[in-house]
Amino acid sequence: MKYIFISGGVISGIGKGIATASIALLLKSAGYKVTPLKMDPYLNVDAGTMNPLTHGETFVLDDGRETDQDLGHYERYLNQSLNSHSIHTQGSIYLSVIQKERNLEYDGDSVDINNVTQEIIRRIQVAGKETDADIVLIEIGGTAGEYQNVLFLEANRLLKLKKPNDVAHVHITYLPVIPSIGEMKSKPAQMSVKDLNAAGIMPDILLARSPFNIDLPRIKKLAFATGLEPEDIIPAPDVRNIYEVPLNFENASLTARLLKKIKLRRRNKDLAEWKSFVKKVEAANKPLKIAIVGKYFATGEFTLADSYVSVIESLRQAAFSLGLRPEVSWIDASAVLKDPKLLHGYQGIIVPGGFGARDIEGKIVAIKYAREKKIPYFGLCYGMQLATVEFARNVLGLKDANSTEVDPKSSNPIIHIMPDQEKKVLEKDYGGTMRLGAWECVIKDNTLVRKLYGKKHISERHRHRYEFNNDYREAIEKKGLKIAGTSPDGHLVEIVELEKHPFFIGTQFHPELKGRPLDPHPLFLGFVEASAKVRV
Repeated sequence: MKYIFISGGVISGIGKGIATASIALLLKSAGYKVTPLKMDPYLNVDAGTMNPLTHGETFVLDDGRETDQDLGHYERYLNQSLNSHSIHTQGSIYLSVIQKERNLEYDGDSVDINNVTQEIIRRIQVAGKETDADIVLIEIGGTAGEYQNVLFLEANRLLKLKKPNDVAHVHITYLPVIPSIGEMKSKPAQMSVKDLNAAGIMPDILLARSPFNIDLPRIKKLAFATGLEPEDIIPAPDVRNIYEVPLNFENASLTARLLKKIKLRRRNKDLAEWKSFVKKVEAANKPLKIAIVGKYFATGEFTLADSYVSVIESLRQAAFSLGLRPEVSWIDASAVLKDPKLLHGYQGIIVPGGFGARDIEGKIVAIKYAREKKIPYFGLCYGMQLATVEFARNVLGLKDANSTEVDPKSSNPIIHIMPDQEKKVLEKDYGGTMRLGAWECVIKDNTLVRKLYGKKHISERHRHRYEFNNDYREAIEKKGLKIAGTSPDGHLVEIVELEKHPFFIGTQFHPELKGRPLDPHPLFLGFVEASAKVRV
């Protein structure tokens, strides 16, 4: 088994996740079975309690593990599902070591930091064995020089000592261009490699991130300063879209250089499907105006992209496959509450997942607008729940209809807490209290959803605490809001669909978590296709 560690330097947000996903795709295309995993320096046990504004979206795997958003990049590029072996936080590792100590699993020895490092190595090796991988890719969170990730780097160092021909290290660094002089500077990149050297790591490959392509003089300067061959300095300039990255790396001979470092030969070369997709992305030129109405819109475009990355990517994948280029506008729900006309001119409206009472009235106004104006609407999790609340209020006439998450005293709780979770929520024990991971769903015949999926039985990923209240099922269906999908026993409502509307669908699950570039999600395809028919 081979191991490739990926680290970053100079700045955070440098693109380690995309780089790791791209390298995984290239090695897979070369004929090897690859498993990527993320080593996150946070002491959180998982990503479930992290604020999406500061850490990005929480991505959920089939087995219910709440993870870093980079796992989504891995799955999308590899076009395969991962499991809990692919994500480890420092908190989960420390917790495991302490639990073993409490259980006397160290036979009375003193437990120190070396035990933590050994646990990191063990988890890396288990991830490879459980997936029968030829190559394990380990993305190290944070940047070189930070004390938070020093144990992950130490695990890298120790593995390299034991298996010198089986371990490589890829370091992603940054070469800024100073606006006042217009010159690319290599010194920060050199310093980040020195930080890595101080941890006992000599990188094998350097990915040179920069606003534009790094030139030969700087490649030679970096090679001299870091002790690498010029061929091991791989340009990684900014790109128009992230799907170009694997092809750029391939054209720069990254695959060949990496395989040589770990003593492997290319078995085949198959990037045909990926190249075909990238051509579709480049050819898509017909604009599609989509409004996403939510509340995580307070601090700027980059934060938004991280908070809703899977929604954005699933929308883009579906649109590109149909020759469309989505133009997404972030509409703050509080602004919609004041002026619903802000939604005028959009061809489709999405209300994504979320939690809490803030700004839900603005979202409900947006849903009412989409329902009455016949604008395609897609409600994801909370967006589905609020769609049923809006329908109950404005069609059934239940003016105080609500979710008990928002109003626990509502006399018409259309959405309510699952009984087995109520005690934990009241005690504010929020970690791991949700319905998580892949759950089966049975789709009813003669529905748009059934037509889009092309099958009756599906499995989708969930992340929520509250469910549709079955006491209102009959009344809502009589007025035209169909229960289009349920759990196999028929008890849990999974999908609602409005009759006599071009596209009005809400899902209790998160379909965006299973969207892939080479396999766009059928519901996003349906939403995009319906939206494209709207004339603005």
